[in-house]
Amino acid sequence: MGETFKLEIQGVSKSFPGVKALDHVNIALRSGTVHAVMGENGAGKSTLMKVINGLYKRDEGKVLLDGKEVHFSGPEESTAAGIAMIYQELNFFPELTVAENIFMRRQPGKRGMVSWGEMMKQAKGILEENGLDYDPAEKIKNLPIASVQMLEIVKAVAFKAQVIIMDEPTSSISDKEVTFLFETIRRLRGQGISFLYISHKMEEIFQIADDITIIRDGKSIISGSVSDFTENSIITHMVGRSLDNIYPKEEIPPGDVAFEAKNLCSSGMFEDISFYVRKGEIVGMAGLVGAGRSEVCRAVFGLDPLDSGEITLCGRDYKPKDVTHAIKNKILMITEDRKKEGIIGVRSCRENITITNHHIQKGIFMNLKKEVEDAKRMSEMLKVRFAGIETPIGSLSGGNQQKVLLARWLMMESDLLILDEPTRGIDVGAKLEIYSIITDLAKKGYAILMISSEMPELLGMCDRIYVMSQGHVTGCLERSEFEQEAIMQLAVKNVN
Repeated sequence: MGETFKLEIQGVSKSFPGVKALDHVNIALRSGTVHAVMGENGAGKSTLMKVINGLYKRDEGKVLLDGKEVHFSGPEESTAAGIAMIYQELNFFPELTVAENIFMRRQPGKRGMVSWGEMMKQAKGILEENGLDYDPAEKIKNLPIASVQMLEIVKAVAFKAQVIIMDEPTSSISDKEVTFLFETIRRLRGQGISFLYISHKMEEIFQIADDITIIRDGKSIISGSVSDFTENSIITHMVGRSLDNIYPKEEIPPGDVAFEAKNLCSSGMFEDISFYVRKGEIVGMAGLVGAGRSEVCRAVFGLDPLDSGEITLCGRDYKPKDVTHAIKNKILMITEDRKKEGIIGVRSCRENITITNHHIQKGIFMNLKKEVEDAKRMSEMLKVRFAGIETPIGSLSGGNQQKVLLARWLMMESDLLILDEPTRGIDVGAKLEIYSIITDLAKKGYAILMISSEMPELLGMCDRIYVMSQGHVTGCLERSEFEQEAIMQLAVKNVN
């Protein structure tokens, strides 16, 4: 007899108007294992997961659970059958408590009446059993995103999920929380629970996965044990070509200082922050989660308050007021949360590209012809992959959404371009394209400030790196001084 599988995907296909998203995909998930599903953004991974949990109806093929074919009409049916899906964009109710979120649609009680005391008691037991010290009465909105991620996993396990699908589960959590997550996955794997694990982070795959399937252009290209792969072979299968040098860094002589900050302070966030960025320079900001990097940049961009300090922008004084004021002063920023603060998900790519460009207006009216021309020109320049400029941006892959955001800002003049986690949740092929765009901007004289939690990204792309710890700048390294150990020592430095 051949090996039995917990979940099998056999020849599954799915098409949308003008696009074949999945083309006879095959995956076999063994019981009690972690099976990584890898591929570029737009390869079809998320579509496949939505077919498995019933959100999309497959056109062809079979989904087998414990050897029996299943047809789910929606996520509730797949959940009831023991398949839980944890999305990258977490699905929770911020105004409800931890307990209410855990027991959503499963509240204990009789005759339609919820037993609140019993729900709190059970929630407390579930949290304790999984090593989480959260207060079940705390509102979800008061928890950090990493804690919400862990609660989603706990919820799946508490209600007897046998297959857990995880889409980029570590994109918003710290290294310490990743360690805890992996310990949890290994413990559950030992209990026979199986995982489909989507991630772009190579180091994670080799730590946690047992098997790998690589999808490219909607097709399953290769499957095998993780021991059969190397990082280079995974990349080659994902993109269909070898990427010998992912960081296209060029030596660009820096120009004049475009931006200089002195002694910036924001109560409870950061203190005495000083740094500068020259034209043609890519300056990095490194640090652990919570170091204050994003908070500094948000204050410069007018998103968060700045209590004190001085900023000089191309020789003129600048004091942040709000985002509109920052943009008028040619400070542009792509925030780390493109879903919440970047894209307008229900609008087209055309509208997302041109929304800040007032040159396409005629009085109070829009010049639609010019808007269309500009959107097409920018999307072609950045090689945005979509059916057309009227495509809703929310339907694009993460990498293509990021390109649309870059297109928006590149239509405007910039004295400082801030990129906060510019490649978060983006596959290796799309990363190379984003890095090439950033390099080209530096060559054109843009002053670029880049925050990243990926050390190789900072080392590969930056001319200088400022390191932050506990709301303070603890050091600045020139490119000739770049070493991971030196950056980490500065990132964990105690400044109190």
